[in-house]
Amino acid sequence: MRYISTRGAAPALAFDDVLLAGLASDGGLYLPESWPRMGPDEIRALRGLSYPELAERVMRPFLGGRIDDDVFAAAVRDAYAGFDHRAVVPLKQLGAENWLIELFHGPTLAFKDVALQLVGRLFDHVLRRRGERVTIVGATSGDTGSAAIEACRDREAIDIFILHPHGRVSEVQRRQMTTVDAPNVWNIAIDGSFDDCQDLVKAMFNDQPFRDALRLSAVNSINWARIMAQIPYYVWAAVALGAPDRELAFAVPTGNFGNVYAGYAARAIGLPVSRFVVGSNRNDILTRFFQTGAMEVRAVEPSMSPSMDIQVSSNFERLLFDLLCQDGAKIAAAMERFRAEGRLPIDAAAWRTAQRLFTGCRLDDEETKQAIATIHVESGELLDPHSAIGVMAGRAARLDPGTPMVALATAHPAKFPDAVLAASGIRPELPERLAGLYEQPERLSRLPRDLRAVQAFIRERAALRGAA
Repeated sequence: MRYISTRGAAPALAFDDVLLAGLASDGGLYLPESWPRMGPDEIRALRGLSYPELAERVMRPFLGGRIDDDVFAAAVRDAYAGFDHRAVVPLKQLGAENWLIELFHGPTLAFKDVALQLVGRLFDHVLRRRGERVTIVGATSGDTGSAAIEACRDREAIDIFILHPHGRVSEVQRRQMTTVDAPNVWNIAIDGSFDDCQDLVKAMFNDQPFRDALRLSAVNSINWARIMAQIPYYVWAAVALGAPDRELAFAVPTGNFGNVYAGYAARAIGLPVSRFVVGSNRNDILTRFFQTGAMEVRAVEPSMSPSMDIQVSSNFERLLFDLLCQDGAKIAAAMERFRAEGRLPIDAAAWRTAQRLFTGCRLDDEETKQAIATIHVESGELLDPHSAIGVMAGRAARLDPGTPMVALATAHPAKFPDAVLAASGIRPELPERLAGLYEQPERLSRLPRDLRAVQAFIRERAALRGAA
């Protein structure tokens, strides 16, 4: 198993090298050179397994033998041992062939934990085996940051710097990052949007001397290992609902396209998925593309679902790789033009190919409030704004009422208490283990949207830890 860059100019790497590299040296994203396949009998054999057992079996082919089977199995078991629900990612029925998979029972109450609790352990294992250390730099629109910090805190061989847009994440999201008292963790509040934070991170990775000096790595969804570790919950839900002997559809609230791309990867290895519904808020670049074929950047508008306040969806490049016939040179040229002009050039044939599998649906804030209230009245489930968008997007785009539609619940409602209260009249409470979150002191630094200032901040602190 080797991994290649979407832009075609970086060397092919093995899994452990891709894990530590994050972004490819040519600015592209890594993908498997060829997809491993699971036949119908292999999928049926997953029935009755626990989530860790199923996840380990689904992910193992992606390792290419670079991590011993027993080591990997132990890491998977350990990653999910601390989740609050015995099923890890429980599946609930909302109505006739309408389902919800809860992905928020990890330590930071968001779906990012499902991947990052494992990825942190894989980093630890590979770095310890090699006697190396890395500096992780990441951007977050809210949930990735806290999940990455929780996964990497207090690890001797890792320093982690997380950039978030100042004033554009919920208080719970911010405090879950800034109240972590660990010597290897730094939070940076950037004066700008998530896209600005993401641009700064990409610029640091593209600065080769800086990247080499600090041994930069990534844990957000540009890192293939994040995508790999999200594939199993699609398989888990599908197997529970009758796969491979029936097709399913999934409704995914997403801004950066990483979560839904993991579903696309599950389909690529053999899962029978008929459609993916992409749920967007007012920052609807993905919905506009799937509806019209035009991918055009607009200004980011703050919303009540801030984790999707994104106008540049990084992981879309992985889908684009297939839409443009896996031509790395075409990808590189298209992404350069997108960055320069704010419009991604995609021909009509490629758009029609995407439309056959993907549907986009947009809800504004008022529609999201109504969705939260409606779902609560109908089913008793109290959902956060992102999850509610997923459920309603699935309903709006449904084509075949006989095909199970599984919506992804991506965050606990208590991560967005003000939004949920305004919509339902109920203020969700944090789990008891996080009850003291509002009383703990915060640690963060506010910086301008300036690459050199951010690099200087990171270089100085990494040097104190012996990383530069």
